[in-house]
Amino acid sequence: MEVEPATEPTIAHPLPRVLAVANQKGGVGKTTTTVNLGAALAEMGLRVLLIDLDPQGNASTGLGIENRGLERSMYHVMLHDEPLENVVEPTDVMNLFVAPASLDLAGAEIELVPAFSREQRLKRAIDSVIDDYDYVLIDCPPSLGLLTVNGLSAAREVLVPIQCEYYALEGLGQLLRNVDLVKRNLNPQLDLSTILCVMYDARTKLSDQVVGEVREHFGEKVLRSVIPRTVRLSEAPSFGQPITTFDSSSRGALAYRDAAKEVHRAAT
Repeated sequence: MEVEPATEPTIAHPLPRVLAVANQKGGVGKTTTTVNLGAALAEMGLRVLLIDLDPQGNASTGLGIENRGLERSMYHVMLHDEPLENVVEPTDVMNLFVAPASLDLAGAEIELVPAFSREQRLKRAIDSVIDDYDYVLIDCPPSLGLLTVNGLSAAREVLVPIQCEYYALEGLGQLLRNVDLVKRNLNPQLDLSTILCVMYDARTKLSDQVVGEVREHFGEKVLRSVIPRTVRLSEAPSFGQPITTFDSSSRGALAYRDAAKEVHRAAT
């Protein structure tokens, strides 16, 4: 096991909160968590901005924003100093807003290399709108490149979704080392505050074992809520809706609402 146990005390996080949702492994429910946690927080009456920093743009389309042919997107914020407020779009969920990604963002990793103050571009953009929101959730790409570094530099907290499957913690050590590097060199405020276990299958012993292992390593940082693996959660994005509106009474919707309440508790 390459992951060191977490020893830092739990920190209170006052509003407004900026969380980077990160895990460099793909297919771990990162975007699903960003969208549905954001929707559940918005449902609680909190103003939430979801920033789609993943070139695939799944968080944008999952909230009904067509990301092809966008005049302005996070690409223009990151590369052309477009004010973030000019990019933000409302969603069908009250209090939930999204700054969409476009396919152009795929080239941003390369284009950012020679850019001045390249690691802090997202932070400056968020600073200009932070007073309008209670929560800013950044959906980071499944890599540890310059876009993710921007996400970690701009955030005050990191939320890591971990799937309840074999090899769940594989590669997490590298993510934690990168979080620590960003903390030491770019963003001293950064705190790995929240771990969320997702894709939980109650029929398997493996899911319970993974949850136990994660709790053993990360203690109070792990939310008590776990997100089940359900067909409805997988279907919701194709309808451009979060699970809270697509199937409001489903197990997935209830689980994300519970997780949102736990996350918000740290702000009070």
